Amino acid sequence: MAALLKEESTITSKGQTTVPKAVRQALGVDYGGRIAFVVDDARRVYVEKATEEESDPVVDRFLTFLAHDMTKHPGTSVIPMPATLRDRMAALVGDIDVDLDAEIDGAVAL
Repeated sequence: MAALLKEESTITSKGQTTVPKAVRQALGVDYGGRIAFVVDDARRVYVEKATEEESDPVVDRFLTFLAHDMTKHPGTSVIPMPATLRDRMAALVGDIDVDLDAEIDGAVAL
């Protein structure tokens, strides 16, 4: 099997590593994206973009609970954000301009 790309990364004392930018781009994964590690019988490790069906069962159960609660109690499950909280949030972020579609520059640790 010919390698299309080979990148190295260091593992920290906490077991964390940075996925090199070239690998993230090859996988089509941005900040906040999910990757899956697959180990085969020969103990080779493959990294691939996680699919939608690979999800956290705890988060799934929580979201199911929220959906059920919102259906059962439509008038009280979702309420408008209080104006005081909205104003406080606006004061904290001030004039910060964020472009959510901008490319991430530099290394990203997941």
